[in-house]
Amino acid sequence: LFFETKVLLYHYFLFCFQQFLELLKSMTSSSVVEKPPVRRVAIFGGTHGNELSGVFLVRHWEENGAEIQRRGMEVKPFLTNPRAVKKCTRYIDCDLNRMFDPDSLGRTVMEDIPYEVRRAQEINHIFGPKGSDDAYDLIFDLHNTTSNMGGTLILENSRDDFTIQMFHYIKNALAPERCPVLLIEHPSLKYATTRSVAKHPVGVEVGPQPQGVLRADILDKMRKILKHGLDFVQLFNEGREFPPCTIEVFKIMEKVDYPRNKNDEVIAIIHPKLQDQDWQPLNNGDPLFLTLDGEVIAYKGDRTVYPTFINEAAYYEKKQAFVKTVKMTLTAERIRSS
Repeated sequence: LFFETKVLLYHYFLFCFQQFLELLKSMTSSSVVEKPPVRRVAIFGGTHGNELSGVFLVRHWEENGAEIQRRGMEVKPFLTNPRAVKKCTRYIDCDLNRMFDPDSLGRTVMEDIPYEVRRAQEINHIFGPKGSDDAYDLIFDLHNTTSNMGGTLILENSRDDFTIQMFHYIKNALAPERCPVLLIEHPSLKYATTRSVAKHPVGVEVGPQPQGVLRADILDKMRKILKHGLDFVQLFNEGREFPPCTIEVFKIMEKVDYPRNKNDEVIAIIHPKLQDQDWQPLNNGDPLFLTLDGEVIAYKGDRTVYPTFINEAAYYEKKQAFVKTVKMTLTAERIRSS
């Protein structure tokens, strides 16, 4: 009788354990967020005509796109600002990467309309309309910076689980090489970027590289980021389930201008101890600027910040010496393709 009781108890506990596993499985399965497959992908180069890594790669892929094609999706390389590319200048009339706001996209086309506004409307027609179901699923927008930012990914929406999962995948694929993520979500800083036409906009910012110049190491870094991003999309489309993940991001907080005189002229330059120190901690009392008289202007703040876009050449006209960011962690839900 004792033996039979033990057998019954064994089977009872085995049954309970199996039921527990089934319950756990159902709970895990129900927590999966299903996302639509990503079928239409664009790669933009030349949004700024003097940032040549993206221009060079897109022109190459327009001739031979085998490297960027993946099963189950269309990948379209596209030169976004051909006139600026031809002149090797950032833009013709105005910054294309700020022209995707409702006012610009809805502006009446007239003879005197700025070239980049008209071009933004053309891009929105091809890859959008922005905010609609017909818009492209994903756009990679390739940029170079003169700042020492390395291979940086730019995120526009802190609640975009698909893009956060992709960035997590890219960062792991590139490890131990660093791949910072800049979150440009901000209540008052509105960028209206070229890539924002897509459901999932991805900025790729690689530097340091001078304007109008190509560097093999910078181009290779950009190429690798694109490869891993496209690999992720293919795996997602084929049904791979990606578990919950977290990534560290640098959230934009404030743009900092150079010190200026009463005539609005710059009177101090980036301090040598700050130059090339993108993503490094900046604490109260650390040097920011240096005047020609040798005066050091220090950072005054009650919290540690992480500057980036330090001394970016294109941002002198925007009155921006660097951007202050703070570290934060983002979490993405478990996802798979529906």
